[in-house]
Amino acid sequence: MAQDVSLNPFKRKRKRTEPFRPLKREVRLPVWGDVFIRLGVAFLLLGMVILIHWFDRDGLVDNVDGDISFIDVVYFTMISVTTTGFGDIAPVSDRARMIEALIVTPVRIAVLFIFVGAAYDFVIKRSWEKWRMARIQEQLTDHVVVLGYGVSGSQSVGELIERGVDPRCIVVIDPSEDRLAEAEKLGVNVMAADATRDETLKAVRIDAAQSVLVSAGRDDTSILIVLTVRHLAPDVPISVVVRADDNELLARQAGANNVINPVRFTGLLLAGSVKGAHIADYLADLASVGGRVQLVERVVGAEECGKPITDLKSGGQGLRLYRNGRAIGFWEEECQTLQPGDVVVEIVPTVGGEAE
Repeated sequence: MAQDVSLNPFKRKRKRTEPFRPLKREVRLPVWGDVFIRLGVAFLLLGMVILIHWFDRDGLVDNVDGDISFIDVVYFTMISVTTTGFGDIAPVSDRARMIEALIVTPVRIAVLFIFVGAAYDFVIKRSWEKWRMARIQEQLTDHVVVLGYGVSGSQSVGELIERGVDPRCIVVIDPSEDRLAEAEKLGVNVMAADATRDETLKAVRIDAAQSVLVSAGRDDTSILIVLTVRHLAPDVPISVVVRADDNELLARQAGANNVINPVRFTGLLLAGSVKGAHIADYLADLASVGGRVQLVERVVGAEECGKPITDLKSGGQGLRLYRNGRAIGFWEEECQTLQPGDVVVEIVPTVGGEAE
């Protein structure tokens, strides 16, 4: 059911939330999982050496009391693996010395690598990754910012990736950690934060973005986000999803370049199916990159200037021309002569999701 918004977005009081977190990407193995695996392997190796020393305790000599107990074996194993070596217990038989050389020494090296590797991962590597993501955050440019990762937001991110957009060039902002966990699996950058706050949008360099997609789930929130984005980035294209018809004008007044009403689009598909069984199917085909045809918007090339819209270099079917902000249909006189700077919307065939 469409939700009406009676609250003026200009007067809506912003909620204070927790400070936003820096950008992050998916980590294949959780930190604590990695810790437990490393510790488990280390203790397994130590246990193995303790058993070996216990069964070969006759080859050891205790220079203090002459008796080798289980505690002595555990003690000798620990000082041997850690290369401490006080000399109070020592291997004296040939077999014991071979065990130390061929078994304990490789285990000693393995345990050393485990703990050195852990120190590298948890101190150096993670600090480096945090620093690297901070640099990425500072240098973001020509990226796509998706504000809201609900049904519409997640579908748009998936479609962008299908269309060939590098996931590393997509930034998703949503307050829900669960939703962001799903977004991370796609390889995109995510941030748990409130998209209505100036600090959040500045952190992802909203003014340097290629495009901004807004789908907050509530019309009033979406419109407020559009206002905030437009205030910080006057020239960045903004597309927003609204569900109530009377909020479309508010969204445009707030600064949105494209206002998408999924309820209206669904109604168009339903109505189209009444007059023709294949109209809805074709419209869905046009909207998805996985269909046989695809809608493409591009600037007219220099070699196409002076030609009609029916003679495009791409071989596509020209539908509409945008000249000086005015939409011109393919049947109108102006479409018979393309000019530099014209933007054409055409239908092109696709093969495997790629436009021919």
